Amino acid sequence: MGLAKTEMFTNQQNEIALFAKVFGHPARVSILQHLFKIDSCVCGDLVSEIGLAQPTISQHLKELRHLGLIKGNVEGTSVCYCINTENWTKMKETMLQFLNQDISTKEDCC
Repeated sequence: MGLAKTEMFTNQQNEIALFAKVFGHPARVSILQHLFKIDSCVCGDLVSEIGLAQPTISQHLKELRHLGLIKGNVEGTSVCYCINTENWTKMKETMLQFLNQDISTKEDCC
């Protein structure tokens, strides 16, 4: 297996790639959409909402939390998750800056 060689790239390039990776699975997109829809913390009902097994949901939550797009608080025996609004805003700014780049050539060059 080859090395990713992420050190060859800027912090912003690596960050954009991580954001793209986290959005690269429909389960993570679904989890984020659900959290936005309920507009509050969710404690344990994601399995019934998303329709995947608990270990699968947990793995996707771990990825979202690792990137900082969601945060979790322990309440009793469960962990309640919600959108980390500060990090979500930073991610949107980074991605919009990247996605809003325009091609400057007026001719078709290829």
